[in-house]
Amino acid sequence: MEGQLLANAAQPHTIGVMLLTLVALFLFARDSIPLQTSSLFVLCALILGFHIFPYTQSDGTVFPIKTFFLGFGNEALIAVCALMVAGQALVRTGAMEPIGRFLAKIWKVSPSGSLLLTLITGAVLSAFVNNTPIVVLLLPVLISVSLRTGQPTSGLLLPMGLATLLGGMATTIGTSTNLLVVKVAEDLGVPEIGMFDFFLPVAITASVAILYLWLIVPKILPDRQPPLGDTSPRVFSAEIRINKGGFADQKTLADVRAKFDGKINIQRIVRGEGLSIATLPDVILKAGDRLVVSDTADELREYEIELGGALYSGEKEVDELHPLSAGDQSIAELVVTSGSLLDRVRVGDARLNSKYNLTLLAVHSHGKETTANTKGIDDLIFRPGDVLLVQGTVKAIQEVKKAGSLLVLDGGEELPHTKKAPLALAVMAGVVGLAAFRIMPISISAVLGCFVLIATGCLRWRDATHALSAQVIFIIVASLALGSALMATGGADFLANVFVVSTQGLSPGVVLGILIFSMGIMTNVVSNNAAAVIGTPIAVSIAQRLGMPVEPFVLGVLFGANLSYATPMAYQTNLLVMNAGGYKFIDFVKVGVPLMIITWAMLTGMLTWVYHLY
Repeated sequence: MEGQLLANAAQPHTIGVMLLTLVALFLFARDSIPLQTSSLFVLCALILGFHIFPYTQSDGTVFPIKTFFLGFGNEALIAVCALMVAGQALVRTGAMEPIGRFLAKIWKVSPSGSLLLTLITGAVLSAFVNNTPIVVLLLPVLISVSLRTGQPTSGLLLPMGLATLLGGMATTIGTSTNLLVVKVAEDLGVPEIGMFDFFLPVAITASVAILYLWLIVPKILPDRQPPLGDTSPRVFSAEIRINKGGFADQKTLADVRAKFDGKINIQRIVRGEGLSIATLPDVILKAGDRLVVSDTADELREYEIELGGALYSGEKEVDELHPLSAGDQSIAELVVTSGSLLDRVRVGDARLNSKYNLTLLAVHSHGKETTANTKGIDDLIFRPGDVLLVQGTVKAIQEVKKAGSLLVLDGGEELPHTKKAPLALAVMAGVVGLAAFRIMPISISAVLGCFVLIATGCLRWRDATHALSAQVIFIIVASLALGSALMATGGADFLANVFVVSTQGLSPGVVLGILIFSMGIMTNVVSNNAAAVIGTPIAVSIAQRLGMPVEPFVLGVLFGANLSYATPMAYQTNLLVMNAGGYKFIDFVKVGVPLMIITWAMLTGMLTWVYHLY
């Protein structure tokens, strides 16, 4: 058997596919390359390679290239996309608003007990709904608590985000990774795994892990300053009065704007007793005119000096006794979530000022801050997890918040809520219930649920299409194509045999533990969906080589691919929490590695005991 495997491994197609798998994993780990670009490259490489060099299978038939396109119609991908759309409806309608309001209230009674209840609530909800809407729900609540009680956000946000990842492992629909592993395993002949078949071991493990997040993590995390920590207004509206003989005296408005390369934001010109003049390029400015300008304090001072004028706030000239005033302006954060109106939108095309009457101050992405006056910021692309620091009137911020189109973190307890919320929640419960009782597959119930949500007005088509992530779709399709190629060419069998030979002499339970740990390391570096799809056929082959039940090894891949705790880029909600809480990369390592070890050890032990892998 080993000789046959070595012979298969020596075939050019097998070598080529395994090398492409290594290249794919490398590309998936590169943050500088979009995942969808890397995925499309992998897909094109497979198609072109097998087209130019057809592969003859053991039965004498040529491997059909169309197999690589089947991922676009894969049942797991359909279910994942439908659940993303349904989750977007929960966000848009504020369907879980009562839960958020209840948690916000009990924090006033017992902060420590409330944190535990919040972690448990986040974990339980994430077992049935993608954890992104759950994090979106809980972030405003926890930030509000932090601002009101003075408790550092660092001890709240990261434990909450990781608790939702723990809960996501508990059912087949908790994450897209779970669905993919289960469906790929079914395609390989593994008996169907039910929605709650592995709920108990995950629940036991999550109970211990949540105690760690509740009692230990808040004490070991340093006090990080979130972007919202500085709530002083950054942009002011003031008047620059033109002095006789100054640069602006007798100059056109176009001359003034040219002096500052068009950066000066002149809102209007006031002449005499309140006469407002249109800001046309050929308007000639005169001594005594007042330019109403909006900008930072430093920029306003520079305009004052360069234009040869005097800076006024109201009727008083700005000095130490009469500083600049922002009136009813306040600072708030907008979080870019997957499928939101800002997802994958250029800064220059977002038009926050004209659409929402908000001024962009800075963008926090991957732990880095880019201020609004940074060169080239207009070409920056918003990504899920980015946090935008904005300034606007209290009314403008409240209007954006009530609309529910953008997630606002301004420390308020009011969450977006619409009349459609109960219906959206009922539809989601129906989707889960029909699948849980095996009345119909989750792919069918989720698609039907999407139709009901759109037909009843809970979700608009624009919101539904925004919810679909090209990144998720292409990474799944490319990973499924790679998995098919590995299986067809014998690459999966070869890698499984190498794994078995390298762990020879060890008990099956230890081999399973090594598999889970290896998947855990991989999922913190590359996409967890890619790790799961590629790892599943290899795990099936390992079980067959050992003569052991296949189910624990499939679950091992599922659990390992969910251990996305140790790096911020391991999962999209990690980035969201990182940016909102001002965390550093080392914070995830410090908290996530022990959490990985706890979860890995307990799940390995329980699978070994239940399936008698001694």
